[in-house]
Parts: sequence; structure tokens; C-alpha cells
Amino acid sequence: MGLSDNKMCDGSIERYKARLVAKGFHQRPGLDYIDTFSLVIKPNTIQVVLSLALMCGWTLRQIDVNNAFLQGTLQNEVCMSQPPGFKDPKKPTHICKLRKAIYGLKQAPLAWYNELSSFLLANLFVNSKNDSSLFIYSHGGVQAYFLVHMDDLIITGSDKKFVSDFITALSN
Repeated sequence: MGLSDNKMCDGSIERYKARLVAKGFHQRPGLDYIDTFSLVIKPNTIQVVLSLALMCGWTLRQIDVNNAFLQGTLQNEVCMSQPPGFKDPKKPTHICKLRKAIYGLKQAPLAWYNELSSFLLANLFVNSKNDSSLFIYSHGGVQAYFLVHMDDLIITGSDKKFVSDFITALSN
């Protein structure tokens, strides 16, 4: 379990935050997971999308998804030991079966990407054949481009209301 704090300008602590992190470094390839996944946007893709947004005067929004990996549903059975400080004294040898991905799991980035791309495809975006981090929307005269880099998202488009409405739908 990771613990961090939000420090104020004067050095005082506003609040503590805790995050459950899996000891993914104990996972073994072929036994605990098959492969790893890391989504990285190609530099040329960023350059083209940002240039297009700038030339067309489109709105450009950046979104940082809080707890992104927790949005990903695990496809395979993943279990972990009870976290320190949260062991059930009556059942100390029991384990936790995870339904959602958590930070540290080798499966977490792919589970999050699959969840997000399913949402985008269901909302009429098309995945680029050249860069899996780019999704394109083109319907009813509206053009929109959606870039994914792990838990950082960028969206731009020809219709400001579409972009705003889509961000609301995404957050819901």
C-alpha cells in the first residue's frame, strides 16, 4: 500500500492519500500473465493532431484520468494476498480475488486500454490503423481526434459542444 500526502505551500499537510499497489514484480511471465502492454503515442501523431487543432482553431482539451487502472476489468483470474494493515484476523490466510485492475499489475495497462477503447468504439470513434493511441470521430459534419497515453487523454474537434459533451459522457 503506497501512502503519499498533499502538501500545502507552507509545508503543512492538507490530507493523506493511500493507494493499493500490487507487487507486480512478483508476477511471472507465462504463469501470472502472458504479455505486457504499454501505450505510447507516436510523436508524429501528436504533432499532426496538435497542428490540425491549431490551424483549424479547434478547442483542445487534456484530461488526466484519476485511478485509470481501476476502470479496467480483468479478463483473467488474479488473486493477491491481503494487504498489510487490512488482514482479516479471523481469516489471515485468505486471499483477495481482484475484479478490477490495480496499479502494479502487469495486466493493468491493457485492461484500462480495452475498457477505454470499447467505450470510444461504442461512441462511433474508429481506431487508427497507424497508431493504436489515436481514435477518430467523423459523423454529421463533426470531426474529432482522441489521443490516449496511459491515463492522459487529449481530445480536439471541429465542434466545441461535441467535445464538451463527450468529456461529460466519458466522466460519467
